[in-house]
Amino acid sequence: MKRKIFLVIVIIIVAAVGFFLGVLHRAPDEEEISTDSITAFSGLTGLKFTDDEKELMLEDLKEHKESYMKIRKVKIDNSVPPARQFNPIPADFIPYYKTGSFKMSSIGEVNVPDNKEALAFYSVMELAELIRTRKITSTELTNIYLDRLKKYGDRLKCVITLTEDLALKQAKRADDEIAAGKYRGPLHGIPYGLKDLLSVKGYKTTWGAMPYKDQVIDENSTVYMKLRDAGAVLVAKLSMGALAWGDVWYGGTTKNPWNLEEGSSGSSAGSAAATAAGLVGFSIGTETWGSIVSPSTRCGDTGLRPTFGRVSRAGVMALSWSMDKIGPICRTVEDCAIVFNYIYGPDGIDQSVIDMPYSYNPSINPEDIRMGYLKTAFDEEYDNKSFDQETLQKLRELGFELIPIELTEYPVEALSFILYAEAAAAFDELTRSNRDDMLVRQVRYAWPNVFRHARLIPAVEYIQANRIRKMIIEEMSNIMNDIDLYVAPSFGGNNLLLTNLTGHPCIVLPNGFKENGSPVSISFIGRLYDEGRLLAITRLYQNATAFHLKHPVAFKPR
Repeated sequence: MKRKIFLVIVIIIVAAVGFFLGVLHRAPDEEEISTDSITAFSGLTGLKFTDDEKELMLEDLKEHKESYMKIRKVKIDNSVPPARQFNPIPADFIPYYKTGSFKMSSIGEVNVPDNKEALAFYSVMELAELIRTRKITSTELTNIYLDRLKKYGDRLKCVITLTEDLALKQAKRADDEIAAGKYRGPLHGIPYGLKDLLSVKGYKTTWGAMPYKDQVIDENSTVYMKLRDAGAVLVAKLSMGALAWGDVWYGGTTKNPWNLEEGSSGSSAGSAAATAAGLVGFSIGTETWGSIVSPSTRCGDTGLRPTFGRVSRAGVMALSWSMDKIGPICRTVEDCAIVFNYIYGPDGIDQSVIDMPYSYNPSINPEDIRMGYLKTAFDEEYDNKSFDQETLQKLRELGFELIPIELTEYPVEALSFILYAEAAAAFDELTRSNRDDMLVRQVRYAWPNVFRHARLIPAVEYIQANRIRKMIIEEMSNIMNDIDLYVAPSFGGNNLLLTNLTGHPCIVLPNGFKENGSPVSISFIGRLYDEGRLLAITRLYQNATAFHLKHPVAFKPR
């Protein structure tokens, strides 16, 4: 009898030890949800529940978790958007243009320089005229850029993939067509580079991130196909901050051509650096929250961030479905106008693209324009203020009457977690697989940490933030109804985040150089889908200055 009791006790002890060891080694997915879990979550969200309320919630939370587990078994490609589409159009929106038209300014005669390598810094308009008049072939020009990419690409760490074979084939095709009298327009035969989140069949699309460094997407992005059909020549896939943040990618830090001791900023790091250094005729970048504005500023380029829903994102890495935008980075405003003319418009794939006309005419009378300026932002003390004050003075000299305006007082910065939540969803599998540990940057302000803490953003708060976003859209509509555009310090106040949330177009261009030789910039914000006037107006300002005509000394032809 005593032996039986002893055996029973042993069995109970073994079972108990096994149970507790099982609890200690239980996988995260097997952790039980308890009222303590709710208490911990309440502390994170600032909510309070009674003990009875917590008990009542338990079974439903367990069911939610079961649903999450089922959802995670479904493979969702990065290219699949959510069923909900963001629409930046306010209730009272009336398009400025009923039909579209495009008229370039007169370029006059353009000649080939004695040192042909100097062509590397010619504008798209100038290069187009040389190719159209057959003073130079696309093949000659393409080889100039390929040679410079090979010479300087590693120095700037701005090239992920050199597409030499493809480029030479496309250049030859352009030359053959032009010789046969089939001229496609001002991008025909012009070499350019793509930010390496736009896919091209047969070539890697790495997203600048170690987990995807060998990724080949069997799809041509819509932007690439539109540029291909325009006759443009792809010479390189250019670097980007890993998963579209900053200038650090798995190959290093992309450098600023004006100062090789600092990065080029990002995330369109390679696009901005390569354009400024004369390694491409123009480039394509993307912006979610400053990824065209910031590197264009650092590298002294002219960048266009179009209205949200202007350019198809088909075949492009998704970071934030309600904020991602694609635009050109060029040497001049009119170059941006030309490139945009070929890449905008619906493709029947990206359902966020709105079919709105685009009209560009460089003839602008300043007296007909209502230009606002962010008075409070310009009045504050900040770095490079003197350059911005000179810009305001130049605009007045050109005949623009500057109207002081102020933006919304809603808590714009507090809405930034909209981006974090969407980005965490876009890279959910990366986080759950722990492959986010492969990313180079592992600090607080980098994607791995953001993806993780974004998992704790409640769905209700995400929706509430988007409701406030809608209120801001309506308020911005009231502001923009009284003006045609406004000028702002590129990083003044909350303007950069606000206009990325509302989807308004922006032109950023150089407006001076600091004592160390690095460029600074100014930004202009236009009305929704009114890129044409925004470009024409800023072209007038740019042509009244010479900042865009300067190039980094270290990369000038010898």
